[in-house]
Amino acid sequence: MKIYLTNKGKRSLKMTMELLGAAFFILHSTFFISCSDMLDTESELVEFEKDNTLNHPTDSVYSVMGIIGKMQIIADRTILLGEVRGDLITTTESASSDLKQLTSFNMSVDNKYNVVSDYYAVINNCNYFLANVDTALQRRGRNIFTEEYAAVKAFRAWVYLQLAQAYGQVPLVTDPVMTEQAAQQAMELPRKGIAEICEYFINDLTPYAEVELPRFGDINGFDSQQFFIPMRALLGDLCLWSGHYQEAAKWYHDYLTDKRGAITLNFSNRITWSSVSEFLYPRDSYSVTGTREMLSFIPMEDRVFDGVVSNLENIFNSTRENNYYFQVEPSIAMRKLSAAQTYCIEHKTDTETDTIYAPKQGLVNDILVGDLRLYSNYNLSSRGTQDPYSEYSSSIQTISKVSRLYIPTYRRTMVYLRYAEALNRAGFPQSAFTILKYGICQENIIANVDSIEQSLAAPFISFDANVFPKEETIGIHSLGSGDSHVNEYYTLPMPSTSLPTRQDTIDYQIPLVENMIIDEMALEGAFEGYRFNDLMRVALRRQDPAYLANPISQRTGERNETLHSLLMDTKNWYLPLP
Repeated sequence: MKIYLTNKGKRSLKMTMELLGAAFFILHSTFFISCSDMLDTESELVEFEKDNTLNHPTDSVYSVMGIIGKMQIIADRTILLGEVRGDLITTTESASSDLKQLTSFNMSVDNKYNVVSDYYAVINNCNYFLANVDTALQRRGRNIFTEEYAAVKAFRAWVYLQLAQAYGQVPLVTDPVMTEQAAQQAMELPRKGIAEICEYFINDLTPYAEVELPRFGDINGFDSQQFFIPMRALLGDLCLWSGHYQEAAKWYHDYLTDKRGAITLNFSNRITWSSVSEFLYPRDSYSVTGTREMLSFIPMEDRVFDGVVSNLENIFNSTRENNYYFQVEPSIAMRKLSAAQTYCIEHKTDTETDTIYAPKQGLVNDILVGDLRLYSNYNLSSRGTQDPYSEYSSSIQTISKVSRLYIPTYRRTMVYLRYAEALNRAGFPQSAFTILKYGICQENIIANVDSIEQSLAAPFISFDANVFPKEETIGIHSLGSGDSHVNEYYTLPMPSTSLPTRQDTIDYQIPLVENMIIDEMALEGAFEGYRFNDLMRVALRRQDPAYLANPISQRTGERNETLHSLLMDTKNWYLPLP
């Protein structure tokens, strides 16, 4: 086994073997050309396995960046598997047969998006690093690889979470596979479901929850710290999937309120109607593509020569490269969900305050009805009169959320929504609803959460008023539906008659608030790859496959009975392993 260090700053260590019936690369640590400035070397070395220890800072940087390079290969797939299989988009006639297979849940083992070995290539890179890095090495009394060691553990856990969401049950391989015999043994390991995988990595990651992210400086104009998975947010996800809701809420809360860098929502990052008297065109400052909103992401390349280039733009948008033929578009179900929201404006004068509701009819564009985030992120226009025999599409679609520069792994607003989901399932629906309607801060908690819940939820809902002031706090529903804090149609669900106990009321509220949270996740996170997994998580929690089957089978506006029947069997939710 060889490592090659060239004057381009590239390093590759490749072995080919079979795992789960597929070729799978051990340590093909090729990474972007843009990193070569940090790792410039004029030498060309050949090492063998017995000498291949990771005991120098340069080795660590090379290997960690190599792992990120392998993650680029699965980056597009994490979006497509979560979005194309959901109910918020549909494929067009121009879609590839592979995409159409995904959306119909008729996936073959040779579908281009069904390459399990790509995930295990990342995992084995991580396993190799964790097994070989010299964690005892110190400089000036400090363990110099602790941050990289923790970051690689987080990469491995995150990839396993994506793998389990896609395939249901997979072998849990935590040692590096270096021989064909070891690969065969790995293939024969018992397959673990998502709950078991989450439990394993909760225990694996918890000791490293407070470790800071590595600092490799700026790379390609990005702060390289954003390449790394935020550990406590990931622990929140693992606990959320495995049903440890109080622990999930605590991890999310501690991450959001970290005094080293609190994660606040941007009050100005919303789309609103510009006038209370004329509902013509909104004033749009809503954006999810800025690196401030992105907590972490997988950086992609601009050119194929440099590495892996994202193809999402050619799938979601009209480009010259695809002759303007986009392959997916917002579904009727997405449009209905957006239009079903009620937009309102708090209008203040010198003498009174009114609540004005936007009209549901007579607007210049149908997607202006209800929530405005769909309008903010989606545009369809005509190229005008053209030759009917033209090779180019007559329609131009733009979904602005799609970036060719990076694939998000964590975004701040979506972390808040998962935090709300965890709070709600932990038995605190008032606190969860406060995140949606008012925004979470100490003043809003006091005003909108009763004293009993405040006391019980205290460890999970404490917010420093100096860091989270009320005047800079906003309910997430207000990002697209106006001033939700005064919306009389957007309220905490209450039973029509008094129930015998307080717990009975909470039990009544939890599933209904959860429905509101999942709807908000769709409004906020559409086209970003969350939807199928969000529906699946709740369906598994409720042991109700219809929670997933119903919306997906009705994505076109009418129920597809064949698809509904298929999705009522949970085995059909997952990609087939080779």
